[in-house]
Amino acid sequence: MGVIMKSHSACNLIIDSCCDLPAEVVAGEGIDVIEFPYISSKGESKDDFFQSISAHDFYEAMRKGEQPSTAQVPVPVFKEVFTRALESGIPTVYLSFTSGLSGSFDTACLVADALRKQYPHGELYLVDTTLASIAQGLLTYEAIRQRARGLSAVELVEWVNEAKYFINEMFMVDDLDALKRGGRIPASVAFAGSKLDVKPMLDIALDGTLSLVGVARGRKKGIRQMADFYKKRIEQVHNERHRVLIGHSDCPKDVERLKDELRKIDDELAFLECNIGPVIGSHVGPGMLALVFWGVDSRENLSISERIAHKIKRQ
Repeated sequence: MGVIMKSHSACNLIIDSCCDLPAEVVAGEGIDVIEFPYISSKGESKDDFFQSISAHDFYEAMRKGEQPSTAQVPVPVFKEVFTRALESGIPTVYLSFTSGLSGSFDTACLVADALRKQYPHGELYLVDTTLASIAQGLLTYEAIRQRARGLSAVELVEWVNEAKYFINEMFMVDDLDALKRGGRIPASVAFAGSKLDVKPMLDIALDGTLSLVGVARGRKKGIRQMADFYKKRIEQVHNERHRVLIGHSDCPKDVERLKDELRKIDDELAFLECNIGPVIGSHVGPGMLALVFWGVDSRENLSISERIAHKIKRQ
C-alpha cells in the first residue's frame, strides 16, 4: 500500500497507520505507509487499515475477552521505507504518531540519522505530530492536500508544525482499563473512572500524551458534551464548509447520534467517518467515539507561564 513512486509533487509523504484514516484516503502516488504491528492470540499482525480483518470482527473479539497488545515499529521497517525515500531523489516528509504515546518516533530519528550519512544529499524530514488516531488523521488528510497544492518539503514541515495546534479533538471511551493496561494513563485515573461509573472524556495534550478532560453520566450525555465542545471551539469562517472527522471502534449508532447533534449546530457539515484501527483500538477497546475538527489554537488553553515555557521548549 502507498509505495513511493515518481511524483509530480514537490515532495513525497510517509505516514503511519495510527492516523486511522480510511485506506482509500492514504493510497496514492508519492505516499508511503508505515504499518504499526499489533499482537493477538493469533500472533503478530500489521495495522493495514482493516484490510485483513473487519473492524467489527476485531472489536467483537475484544468483547469476548481478547486483549491485543502493540509494539513499536521495528528498525528494519523504518530502514526500508527511509532508504526508499532517500534513493528516490524526492524530498520526503514523515508525519509520525505522537512520541508522547510511543517510542517509535525516537527510533525513526535514530534510523534516519544513520541513513543520512549514507545519503548526504538526500532530503528526509521527520515530524512528531504530537497527535494520535483521527486527530493525527485530520492533520495528515490536510497535509496530503497541501502537498498536492505544491508545498515543498520544507514548507510542508513548517505548515504541519503550526497547523497541529489548530486540531481540536475529544473522544469518549467505555472504560479506561485497556488504556491502563497499556500504560497510557495512570492507574489512579482509571480507578477513579471505574468507581464513578462514568464515561471518560479525553483529549491529547500539547506534549502528545492523553489527558482526561471530563466525564459523562452515560453515552448520550457524552455525545452531547462532544457537540458542545465543537460549538465552543469551532472558528466560523465565512462561506467555508467545515470538515469533521468522526472515528469509532465499532459503535456506528453513536456515530449517527453525534452527527445528528452536530447538524443542529451546522447543517452543512461534511463528515469523514473513520474506523479506529487495531493499534489504537488495542488500547481504547470497543465503544470509543472520537470527534476531530479544525478549531481554535490549543495553545490558548495554557496559562501565561505555561505559554512561555512552551515557547522556550520549542526554541
